[in-house]
Amino acid sequence: MVDPAEQGGGEPREEGNGPEADNGAGPAGANPLENSSEPVAARLEGATVLSGAAPTIQWYPGHIAKAEKALTDHLAQVDLVIEVRDARIPLATGHPRLRRWIGTKPHLLVLNRRDMVSASARQAWDGWFRARGQTPWWCDAKAGTGVKQLQQAAIRAGEGLNARRISRGMKARPVRALMLGFPNVGKSALINRLVRQKVVESARKAGVTRSLRWVRLGQDLDLLDAPGVLPPRLDNQQAALRLALCDDIGQAAYDTEAVALAFVRLLVALEPLEAAGVAPGLLERRYGVPLNPLVAAELEERRQPAAPGAAAPDAEAWLLAAASRHTSGDGLRMAQRLLDDFRRSLLGPIALELPDR
Repeated sequence: MVDPAEQGGGEPREEGNGPEADNGAGPAGANPLENSSEPVAARLEGATVLSGAAPTIQWYPGHIAKAEKALTDHLAQVDLVIEVRDARIPLATGHPRLRRWIGTKPHLLVLNRRDMVSASARQAWDGWFRARGQTPWWCDAKAGTGVKQLQQAAIRAGEGLNARRISRGMKARPVRALMLGFPNVGKSALINRLVRQKVVESARKAGVTRSLRWVRLGQDLDLLDAPGVLPPRLDNQQAALRLALCDDIGQAAYDTEAVALAFVRLLVALEPLEAAGVAPGLLERRYGVPLNPLVAAELEERRQPAAPGAAAPDAEAWLLAAASRHTSGDGLRMAQRLLDDFRRSLLGPIALELPDR
């Protein structure tokens, strides 16, 4: 698994955000991964890489580079950093520079799109983050679930600031919070929910927000909406694949068919993990096309790694057959349909990352 220190996790728990807080994860219970027979990372390693012939995934448009510089200039003005990640991929959407940016400022971690993963996945990740001293706040910005609790947590986190100001004879002022995260994780939608009106542009595609903007939320909180930020290079191609699958980077960054083929292999690797939420035989039931295993010779010929502990699926044959049935033989259209179905939750709530036990 990725070191949490490099993913922005592990910050000290904020006051008022202890285990008893209602952070939207659901009721605590037994670890839903305890019955897994092998580490999650080992199971997924071979399934979460592109085929040898596929181009690498890279995306760092000019507006992001410009926004990162502006973000650095504004950091001195903020009291609190609200980091937003995608609940389907909590590690892949953690920025490696986060610690450097926030320094000693209070930090709230938001896992948005909680509706797109199972309760078992939320429970597993909630325990994983808490064990590292970080309480995640689970939200669904589209429906508004968890937004009020997040607002209250942000106000509590800033109470110490105003207590110090008053003790120095200064007036209290609204807490200034920066909303930070990868592209398309739902930052702007979250702000619109907090303000209860559309004050910033929001859409489920990367790159909509291109400049920093302050938004006032009542008398207690000022929010700075920032464009999505990405590392200049996506060296971890397993994480880059997950970003592409969740539409958290621009479509120009990747080959749609190659990503769809990797998604088919990933679904097979995730299926035995109950918390992942992949229903048995999902692709065949949804599209009416069976998914058959590859033989060893085909694996070598296609330069495709085998997933540990499972027979590698013949993803290419499945995509061709599905295209023949649904998109008049157009493989690209079928690949896009498969990805769109996942992104719209038509395949059910599916977590693409799970913590090791």
